[in-house]
Amino acid sequence: MMEAQKYVWEGAIPLQIHLHESEITSLPPPSPALILAPRIGYLPLLLPLIKPYFSSTLPPGQDTIWFDYKGLPLKWYIPTGVLFDLLCAQPERPWNLTVHFRGYPSNLLIPCEGEESVKWSFINSLKEADYIINGNCKNVMHMSQSDQVELWRSVMDGNLEKYIRASSKLKLGTVTTDEADMVGQVKAGKIPVRLYVWSVNEDFEDLEDAPEVDNWDQISYINRPLEIHKEGKHFTLHDALKNLLPEFFGGKSLINDEPCIEEGEDAQKVSSEDVGSSTGAEEGKEIFNQPVESCCNDAEIKLVRIQGIEPKMEIPFSWVVNSLKNPEHFLHICVCVKVPNLNAA
Repeated sequence: MMEAQKYVWEGAIPLQIHLHESEITSLPPPSPALILAPRIGYLPLLLPLIKPYFSSTLPPGQDTIWFDYKGLPLKWYIPTGVLFDLLCAQPERPWNLTVHFRGYPSNLLIPCEGEESVKWSFINSLKEADYIINGNCKNVMHMSQSDQVELWRSVMDGNLEKYIRASSKLKLGTVTTDEADMVGQVKAGKIPVRLYVWSVNEDFEDLEDAPEVDNWDQISYINRPLEIHKEGKHFTLHDALKNLLPEFFGGKSLINDEPCIEEGEDAQKVSSEDVGSSTGAEEGKEIFNQPVESCCNDAEIKLVRIQGIEPKMEIPFSWVVNSLKNPEHFLHICVCVKVPNLNAA
């Protein structure tokens, strides 16, 4: 498990970053910046690397960094690796992004004030995970300032050893040990899962033929905690997805045919008081207000991707959670689903 975690923490995406043409004030225009972006990181944290590179050509004004991919503004609070997995069905290397320092699209994106906004968004997600696992946010809320700084710095630096030391005080373990991982057993409890369900109407066989995401309305971005009722049950990724997305599996559970999702009450009980800043509250509103379209029998899951991997469905879910979850203790799962075109004649 540790080896897989190490690969996740060391994972990086090669970016080729272009300055938007409207912000170029010099000739010849600057060449793109080439950067390795950590998978577990966030795009605004690249500012110290990008700003010096383009500073000589920027127009006067106040900097507010944001990125787009083929014209689609990128949501800064989604981890970089998740954005890549979600928006590049056929992985693009390097990933060509456009950076902007002016004209922030506040009608489309939550305001971002640099590293401080990203830090509090991360802490808010950690509080959500704490609430899902333990029923309250006390472990995170009671962190000392020094522990909080150490935890955030470990994420910023990509230092897994420091992160394990800092996060162990939070008591957020959700699944079994390495020995149980081998047989796929899980403990009864709740697992924080963040789903990104991309619905398409067109069929495709090859990923390179997949339609592009050109609007965030095509993505259902939701929290859906997975509750395990029975301990010791052999439980695979397929079982987890069947319970997380009953809309696409006929609504039947593989755990004694009992529903294992509590998406409404517990998820929405995380109030703005528990979560903290207004940024977290706005994120929560966005997450919970996007239900997945129900189409059961006519839907087809085309792609499941976690941390850049398209795992086999029979893999033990305990291994997936322990090895592939992000530092804020959420497991991010990108799913592409072909749904019938309801507007078709």
